[in-house]
Amino acid sequence: MPAAPLSSKTFLQSPKALLRLSIAVAVITIVLKGLAAYVTNSMGLISDALESFVNLASASFALGMVTIAARPPDEGHPYGHHKAEYFSSGFEGVLIFGAAAAIIWFGVLRLMNPQPLEQLGWGMGLSVLSSGFNAVLALMLFRAAAAHRSIALEADGRHLMTDVWTSAGVLVAVAAVALTGWLWLDPAIAIVVGLNIVREGFKLVWRSSQGLMDEALEPESIEALLAALERFRSATPEGERVRFDDVVTRRAGQRLFADLHMHVPGDWTLQRAAGLRDGVEQALMDAVPGLRVTIQLLPLGMEARAVLLEKEGA
Repeated sequence: MPAAPLSSKTFLQSPKALLRLSIAVAVITIVLKGLAAYVTNSMGLISDALESFVNLASASFALGMVTIAARPPDEGHPYGHHKAEYFSSGFEGVLIFGAAAAIIWFGVLRLMNPQPLEQLGWGMGLSVLSSGFNAVLALMLFRAAAAHRSIALEADGRHLMTDVWTSAGVLVAVAAVALTGWLWLDPAIAIVVGLNIVREGFKLVWRSSQGLMDEALEPESIEALLAALERFRSATPEGERVRFDDVVTRRAGQRLFADLHMHVPGDWTLQRAAGLRDGVEQALMDAVPGLRVTIQLLPLGMEARAVLLEKEGA
């Protein structure tokens, strides 16, 4: 039976499709913001245009990393390639630092030698148009990032939204220059833009580093997991004779993992214990969508060797 065709809505929610769209929008905004910077000679608009080149490079790299992350497990990577997405957000953070340094440097040079602005109407109109493209795309990326639990999409969306607010600040500054005649205000706002971009880059690099170090799931997911265990104990006749402990969680790209120990009476048969474990796994996966669960069966009164070693080391 042939597969049902993808709707346009489903297609546009695909990480790869969205990142391809992000690349296209980055090219469009480079042209629009470049023209705005050219006709106005505004350092603020020049800094805004420079950030669009970062959007292009980061979206291109993110597309490559998402493609790698989607590969199935293989002999060399039995747990999959999901952490590739963290390299994307880290790379984007580094690019942002580079763009910020260039913006601040040129802003300082222009601050030392202010220059008049020209054709502000055309320049501001082009900048508003490009910001509209970025805002719409950022909202699409946020929705898809939540649906796919993709840090690459989230990082790209956050950077684009930062770009939108940056553009808004630049436009306010350019308008203020036109009203007051204070030419120094234009390069000053460019320097502020650069510092704001540094803050965003630091946040992206931090998120990437935490993901590479197997960060635990969000508190809300952990609470849902523990609540599901308690509900299972209460709703199952044999639940009072079962104990759960050593619950640990981690995130690897779009995949969520949980490991725990399930203690059952030592006189149970393996089939009985395994059957109950299957119900626990299903309850946890229903409580936290996308969760991969590993449950180690142990008789009551016995701890796993790894846990005993950790307690001795402590």
